[in-house]
Amino acid sequence: MSALAIRIALDSTEACPSDCAGAVVTGADYRGLGIVRSLGRRGIPVCVLREEGHFLGAASRYASRSLRWPVGDGFRQVEFLANLAVREGLKGWALFPTTDELVMLVARHHKSLAAHYRLTIPSWDALQWVCDKRLLHRLAQDLGLNQPRSFFPRNRDELASLRCRFPVILKPVLRLGFNRFTKDKAWPVDNRASLLARYQQACELVGPDMVMVQEVVPGWGEAQFSYAALFKDGRPAASVVARRIRQFPMDYGRFSTYVETVDEPQVVEAAVRLLAKIDFTGIVEVEFKKDLRDGQYKLLDVNPRVWGWHTLGQRAGVDFPHLLWLLVNGEPLPEVRGRTGERWMRFCADLPIAISEIFKGRLSVWEYLESFRVPVESAIFAWDDPLPGLLELPALAGLLGRRMSLGKGI
Repeated sequence: MSALAIRIALDSTEACPSDCAGAVVTGADYRGLGIVRSLGRRGIPVCVLREEGHFLGAASRYASRSLRWPVGDGFRQVEFLANLAVREGLKGWALFPTTDELVMLVARHHKSLAAHYRLTIPSWDALQWVCDKRLLHRLAQDLGLNQPRSFFPRNRDELASLRCRFPVILKPVLRLGFNRFTKDKAWPVDNRASLLARYQQACELVGPDMVMVQEVVPGWGEAQFSYAALFKDGRPAASVVARRIRQFPMDYGRFSTYVETVDEPQVVEAAVRLLAKIDFTGIVEVEFKKDLRDGQYKLLDVNPRVWGWHTLGQRAGVDFPHLLWLLVNGEPLPEVRGRTGERWMRFCADLPIAISEIFKGRLSVWEYLESFRVPVESAIFAWDDPLPGLLELPALAGLLGRRMSLGKGI
């Protein structure tokens, strides 16, 4: 299908029914696609707001309509959402933001947007404790949770005097705006000279008060764990624990490519304590890494939105988007815990990672083939909704070709 044909198909989708409450999903990548399918399969109308270059969710048979998400500042986008509710008859629909930037935008304009939508995230007063890495670090310290050594230097001189073990990574404290630093999420450095140089680059993009330095916990995907849950008033209603076996990059992971549900009580205990402290409400993924040097699970990040592998929850018996839909609509919530041993794969992204691991001797061909033991949840392809999977193949092939020609990862 040509790009023009795809555009025409997306723009001519039937309008969402105005007399039936539905959902607005701000994002059409594979995360948004998972929300669209979860709700659409239950007959809930879904309107997708797609960004440039993302079309999977909009191409789903379960998307009632798709519109372009406007490029511009936050005030323009908030105004767009408010006008959309009135113009398209979406008042009272649930609003599902799928990116860090949009989560913070909705949280900061919670009161004005709540006049139009049922919001799936809390206000900024609550959300800042997990979005702002300075506050998250302080909260974890107060609770006595393990975390990697982290620093928040105020200037270059403070950075130069840090006593830290390399390698370390630079992270944005908050993902405000879009630039090379916030897009990459983390910059690894192996020595002090590189640290100073990369710090200067980061400061030019976000300012020195927005740069965090964190020691890298050794280990690969087998040491990466996540606690994913739906919380209501600080108590978990549904949850699953997963090990992110393969990811890109393998050491600090911008996104997962192969994930399996497991049983890790220490991860559950730490995450529940953290979220209970702030009376969290909503869906959330809390990331940990097991430090093989001391056996401790160390807190890395908290994602108060849908995460890349959230559709694994459906296979494990915990359909997070639908449960969140029930929560914001005041419906009863079943208490469920996900089954262990269920697996998820983003195949086109996982394949080059697996090949790299095989050549490095960290993965055997037989172990990789074992990944395909059925059933395995596909991140994108679904038999009842095949078009997004078919459309992704040529787009991803082009991306991989460009990346490989430049010597970059996916």
